[in-house]
Amino acid sequence: MRIAQIAPLEEAIPPKLYGSTERIVSNLTEALVAAGHDVTLFASGDSQTSAKLEACWPESLRLNFTFHSKALPNVLLMERVLRRAREFDVLHFHDEFYHNLLIDRLSIPSVTTIHGSLIPVEMRLFFGTFCDQALVSISKNQRLPLPHANWVSTVYHGVPEDPLTPIPDVQPNYLAFLGRISPEKRVDRAVRIAEAAGMRLKVAAKIDDVDRDYYEKEIEWMMALPHVEYVSEICDAEKSEFLGNAVALLFPIDWQEPFGLVMIEAMACGTPIIAFNHGSVPEVVDEGLTGFVVHDEAAAVEAVKRVGTLSRATIRKVFEQRFSARTMAAGYIETYEKLLKQKREADMQKSRRVTNSMDKRTASNRSIEGLVQRHFDLRPVDDVAI
Repeated sequence: MRIAQIAPLEEAIPPKLYGSTERIVSNLTEALVAAGHDVTLFASGDSQTSAKLEACWPESLRLNFTFHSKALPNVLLMERVLRRAREFDVLHFHDEFYHNLLIDRLSIPSVTTIHGSLIPVEMRLFFGTFCDQALVSISKNQRLPLPHANWVSTVYHGVPEDPLTPIPDVQPNYLAFLGRISPEKRVDRAVRIAEAAGMRLKVAAKIDDVDRDYYEKEIEWMMALPHVEYVSEICDAEKSEFLGNAVALLFPIDWQEPFGLVMIEAMACGTPIIAFNHGSVPEVVDEGLTGFVVHDEAAAVEAVKRVGTLSRATIRKVFEQRFSARTMAAGYIETYEKLLKQKREADMQKSRRVTNSMDKRTASNRSIEGLVQRHFDLRPVDDVAI
């Protein structure tokens, strides 16, 4: 299958540090190539992939402050896609907005994975307008604000089975928080849970500019507490050690998380999860098997006491079955095949309508000829006596 993966330009593929959407695009692209598909990745020029790279801008945008408008690179990205669209069987978009003006004008099957939340009103208005676009959700919970959209499948995120692996004979001795420091991620809860459980907390997280004020006013002082160690952002190569040596991953979110990639990264390392019951959490965490789903900080502290009863080998096995990159790729291949089948059926129906229309026109012409002959008592020339 000839597949185009169209990535956001905000981060490189894969991202150098934080960037869950871009990491998933990379994981999917590599898994599709490994499965034997012909894949072209439309992304920034500093991306690395075993697919064919169509570099649509020299470098990723998030840390590049040399230009004024991020809209311009994205318009150029869409122009590249438009020019090459007919080379592919399927177009798979991971940027949720710019391409919607194009796809109705193309005859190529396309699908968009929604990586973010649909709760904001403007998101619902947007996708309510482009209501025919085929969408993939990353959890069932993500669909709830927009249940009548054209959802074609739910495909859970997946990560490679290597290099995230359990640490042999591990002696875990701290709780871990990994992700972003922002109001909805609630690192403050993690700090209090660790303190109440009498354990150290290691925090590996980025701070976006939009959350800088929140961090400085409400969180920064917590990072100086005796039981807290703030290690800033970490790259993929550091995650296995960071997560693998943790007693548990704390995921104390306070919003409707569409998926939560860090949860399956912890599972890949065999590390249990203690997560608050919001968004996709009950779909990802198997209660009492890969972790515990809690409703408040007190329950989270009790869960810390019980994580030692969970098997790290079992957690890893569940990850391989449900959340590996291979499993994710298989889900998307099934989705692509569904779209291609729909396209074939639509083309056949269109062909039948054209054929029926031509047959009706031929029959109509014959009927008119017959009327003319009867009216004028016309006979073929061969029958006329000379």
